[in-house]
Amino acid sequence: MDEQKVILSDHIEPVLAEAIASCHADRLVVITDETTQRLCWPVVSGFQCLADAQRIVIKPGDENKTLQTVEHVWYLLQQAGATRHSLAVNLGGGMVTDLAGFAASTFKRGMAFINIPTTLLAMVDASVGGKTGFNFGGLKNEIGVFNNANAVILDPIFLRTLDRENLLSGYAEMLKHGLISSLPMLRQLLSFDIEQPHLPLLGQMVGESVAVKQRIVSEDPLEQGLRKALNLGHTVGHAFEALALAKERPVLHGYAVAAGLACELYLCCIKTGFPTDIMRQVVHFITDHYGRMAISCDDYPTLLQLMTHDKKNTAGQINFTLLSDVGQLELNQTATKAEIEEALDFYREGL
Repeated sequence: MDEQKVILSDHIEPVLAEAIASCHADRLVVITDETTQRLCWPVVSGFQCLADAQRIVIKPGDENKTLQTVEHVWYLLQQAGATRHSLAVNLGGGMVTDLAGFAASTFKRGMAFINIPTTLLAMVDASVGGKTGFNFGGLKNEIGVFNNANAVILDPIFLRTLDRENLLSGYAEMLKHGLISSLPMLRQLLSFDIEQPHLPLLGQMVGESVAVKQRIVSEDPLEQGLRKALNLGHTVGHAFEALALAKERPVLHGYAVAAGLACELYLCCIKTGFPTDIMRQVVHFITDHYGRMAISCDDYPTLLQLMTHDKKNTAGQINFTLLSDVGQLELNQTATKAEIEEALDFYREGL
């Protein structure tokens, strides 16, 4: 799989026009969800390069990241007369870029698509790396394919459309990138005022965060080894997210990842020697800004069962990405049921 083309821009119109022109498409479709349609479409609606585009609008939220929504997109692409030579511009957060990317990748055995991520989470995570897909059987991103967008265009202008919760959701993935990269990057993230963010500086930090992911993905595009580093916090985090969805109390992805990071950093301390003082700094940051997931001991069996479905698992064992220090990866680690429950206890009961 070729390296993902990611373009950092503070003037999106000419960049998007060039990306669209390079695809030589016979039809152009813009795919958004209802939230993006309201908040973000006005930013680009006057662009000449989108003048002839047809629009597909889907329902927002992870609860709609389903096969039924994929089928709906396929149907509307068919009704629009799209062919394998057509182009989809996916304008939205990670739910849109994941699901619309999958729909485009499979319609007519694959049509081109461009991602314009509009949330911080999508900018630093979902839109980069070629992963597409949707939730199935109560599990996150259970069905999908690896397929790069023809281009990913990142423009900080869309950060202005975000509320506090969506900024924090994306910031959790940036914390993860800092943890797997370097101590200076992590320290900057922990000292940045995410509650009153300076958006130009945040835009620069987004570029640095994306560069971490791009470097890893370019070395391991199909997640055979190094790319598993990007799963730090996600084994537990995806279980938290699936549990919340099952209880019909869905949480933003980054909030679940933040909780997963707190639990898995505890595992790092007891299993791979991660510095306790750094763990406590990160967990303090997480609990101060994200609060804690509402779980009890009664949820542990369900959480453990959900972790057994993680796509990284081998030979029936729950697989973790851990750290022995900031930037020091320990891939393919396992933990006992008792150790995982100890980490959950630590998270619930505080420092």
